[in-house]
Amino acid sequence: MSCLEWAESQLAEIELLSSMFPTREELEITDQLALAELRDYVEGSASTDSPPSSRPQFFIKQKLDTASMERTDVVLSCAYPSEYPSVLPEITVRCAGLSRAQQTKLHTDLNAYLMENCQGEEVFSRLWIYSHHIYNKTKRKNILEWSKELGLSGFSMPGKPGIVCVEGSHSTCEEFWSRVKVLTWKKIMIRHREDIPLDRKGEDSRAVESIDSLRKFTGFEEAMFDPHGNRGNHMDLGQLYQFLNEKGCCDVFQMYFGIEGR
Repeated sequence: MSCLEWAESQLAEIELLSSMFPTREELEITDQLALAELRDYVEGSASTDSPPSSRPQFFIKQKLDTASMERTDVVLSCAYPSEYPSVLPEITVRCAGLSRAQQTKLHTDLNAYLMENCQGEEVFSRLWIYSHHIYNKTKRKNILEWSKELGLSGFSMPGKPGIVCVEGSHSTCEEFWSRVKVLTWKKIMIRHREDIPLDRKGEDSRAVESIDSLRKFTGFEEAMFDPHGNRGNHMDLGQLYQFLNEKGCCDVFQMYFGIEGR
């Protein structure tokens, strides 16, 4: 699909949802400017031919009755990646009536359903995750076990700050992120992401990429770079830069730290 086709599909879906949930109490578009820019681009009235840099995000709010608890509020949050519907949307569900374990299971089941029923063309993804710090041994163990379970390559750097890079299929990267982000963090975010559709054609009209051919890391490891400081929780950023440079991705160093490495 082209950028325009992606945008047309997104706008059509939002308009359908608006007819299904006509009030703000049911459907809330959180960025009206992004929606206006998307509509202008689809209708050809935008000031530039380039697709908008942001996409609409929205909440669907419902009150549900269940046998086990009183009427409760359920909020579904959805954000479209630029390549949606060729890649899966970013969906989370919040419900105050669910325990943390139930919430985690809900997200796991939801992602499994999306992967099985809504996956478009195969996409390779690489996520660069930033955390204020990664100290906790259980979290570090989870990161290692989940990445290997999902067949992801990359690395994690514990300490302050904490860095995690995972790469593999889009669906497994999203599953990894859905598990990690619900843990307790002071701050965690995706600093940068790369999504590459795998059905792109080269000049000779043959498919030119596979997931393994796009990987920059072999397996997944916890990387330490000369830990120092009173608690041994700071890494040598010069060594980190050299490590990234050897993997062919030193450009992300500036995205993390705002300075050019050397």
